[in-house]
Amino acid sequence: MYDFAIIGGGIVGLSTGMALGNRYPDAKILVLEKESRWAFHQTGNNSGVIHSGVYYKPGSFKAKFCRDGCQSMVEFCQQHEIPYEVCGKVIVATEERELPLLENLYQRGLQNGIKVARITAEEVKEYEPYVNCLAGVRVFSTGIADYKRVCQKYAELIQKQGGDLRLNTKVEKIIRTEEGQVLETNQGTFETRFVINCAGLHSDRVAKLGKVDPQAKIVPFRGEYYELVPEKRYLVKGLIYPVPNPAFPFLGVHFTRMIDGSVHAGPNAVLSLKREGYKKTDFDLRDFAEVMTYPAFWKLAAKHADEGMKEIIRSFSKAAFVRSLQRLIPEVKSEDLVPTHAGVRAQALMNDGKLVDDFLIIKGQNSVHVCNAPSPAATSSIEIGKAIVEQIPAQQHLQSTLNV
Repeated sequence: MYDFAIIGGGIVGLSTGMALGNRYPDAKILVLEKESRWAFHQTGNNSGVIHSGVYYKPGSFKAKFCRDGCQSMVEFCQQHEIPYEVCGKVIVATEERELPLLENLYQRGLQNGIKVARITAEEVKEYEPYVNCLAGVRVFSTGIADYKRVCQKYAELIQKQGGDLRLNTKVEKIIRTEEGQVLETNQGTFETRFVINCAGLHSDRVAKLGKVDPQAKIVPFRGEYYELVPEKRYLVKGLIYPVPNPAFPFLGVHFTRMIDGSVHAGPNAVLSLKREGYKKTDFDLRDFAEVMTYPAFWKLAAKHADEGMKEIIRSFSKAAFVRSLQRLIPEVKSEDLVPTHAGVRAQALMNDGKLVDDFLIIKGQNSVHVCNAPSPAATSSIEIGKAIVEQIPAQQHLQSTLNV
């Protein structure tokens, strides 16, 4: 009998296991991951950015957890000698109509307690000499890290705390019992007093296995990237972002210097026809049918038809993708870019057609379900783990077990 079982071995599941071990050092903790290694999906395919929290609604989980997580992630990397760099970033306006939106971002950064500064086009060139813009905002606390290494360290720390880590173990059924819940998997059965669902792209399905209404459905969006060829990496010194469209839930294609020195450009955002579909040709009938028969998706598609079409065109036309990047750095040419990895973002969509714009954590009977944790979840992972532990009720039978 385990005290806690975590479903999902991405960065949120592992950070939660670490937080539980810190809070309850005598607890029996189990982490189940269906893949052959940790951080296989969203975490292992993200852009490696330590976000500052400049974009998020003041008072939201994203704003608070990201601002605090930006600091705690840097401290964690320092403590465990994991490669990172606080390089800062610039957000730039390239058209007159973007200037008021850039000012709104600057004010939001101040509201969220982040160190930001307005900078002129000339000052932008001090940071990024090849950027063409009208004005910018400098965000000082943004950085980059190796999140795969972070996850490996989380897993090591859970093991040192006595946790039981199981790869290649897929949860297929959840049965409630008087003492807690039974998890039936492809590797046998596990009993636990409390379940924490951190299943990412499958979090809504796992919630339903546990008889919990996730209040939304996961819709997968694939983000495709190009990489600058090595001899053109000099064009980008750090992180360069456009002013995002406030009506569209994605940040727009941007330049990111990775911790290994490579420079990635992207991502776009297109509907994936499979929840774990990293290639255009990936298709899963169940995943596709769920989205196509979900009325909320068609409400979303109608609302964002113009932007959605631009994203699809960028997916199939390298020339269109390059034109978007040339708005930021005119010197970038098609031959300077080669395709690289894609990632899939698990985005929760509510029945009314609105995207869940914050982290969504739902309590169930002897369970907690993380049903929306897209970016900036990696940056925020330590803070999300702490918050999940805070939401676990002090049940008498659980406490008596832990105090033995």
